[in-house]
Amino acid sequence: MEVGSLSRNGEGRMKRKDVIEKKKAVEEALKAASSVKDPLTSFSPFRRYDTPGLSVHLKSGRGDKLSSPIKQYIQNLLKVVNMEGPYGSEWPTEKKMKCREMVAPEARYIFVHSFPDSGTNEMAKSLANGKTSNTITGDRATIVGFVQYRFTIEEDLPVLYVYELQLEPHLQGKGLGRFLMQLIELIACKNCMGAVVLTVQKANSLAMNFYIGMMNGFKRALFDVFKATVHANWRWHITHHQLNFLGYTIASISPSKVNPLIGVDSSYEILCKAFSDEAKAKLEV
Repeated sequence: MEVGSLSRNGEGRMKRKDVIEKKKAVEEALKAASSVKDPLTSFSPFRRYDTPGLSVHLKSGRGDKLSSPIKQYIQNLLKVVNMEGPYGSEWPTEKKMKCREMVAPEARYIFVHSFPDSGTNEMAKSLANGKTSNTITGDRATIVGFVQYRFTIEEDLPVLYVYELQLEPHLQGKGLGRFLMQLIELIACKNCMGAVVLTVQKANSLAMNFYIGMMNGFKRALFDVFKATVHANWRWHITHHQLNFLGYTIASISPSKVNPLIGVDSSYEILCKAFSDEAKAKLEV
């Protein structure tokens, strides 16, 4: 056998070994992230959100531990309040899919609980109209929204995929959605995820504007410094006012990027915010 052939075979074995090791590292990262019982433990400042006229606290959960009232609440919030309109004729099919996703063992939740003196008039009106279900949890607090997410793989990278971010109408426009997404990004970084990924219906213009916001150079630099600090040292304290932007981009795996001619007719876009250089190269090109 020639020397050149031996060299190529050796390089091939090394590449295969690298691929196997990388795959194993990704699987271990997902397993470790999914094993965390309460991700809020590392983020005490994010357990509460207080602003004039609104006081809520957050609790974590998982899909295979949901009670029947919470399942019903999620279904009602998705159908009546937030999602039936943007999906249009696709909603019956999407509803079945979302019901399966809702209770999957790998589904993780951040539930938003309001206190009795926070928006009770609005809540009463919603309940009277049958828009949501009155899900009371131990300390007289009512669930008024949630984030559903998973740790999964995109483009051979570990990512946190946001399946749902849903808030009742009277909570929207008060900074709570931004606060929750900042928490999600921190959970992703702490668990060594390469990016946060999510899907948005094109018809949902409010959601598209919410995620794809203009981020100037100063804010991008500030955010990059903050991420580096978070990775290096977890003894920090931050309020939601210190990070007031999202700056997601249309991902390279979104239909409009994969095939622009066909993607233009797609009803959705896949958005992302990448944290590692590898993730940026694969998802933000």
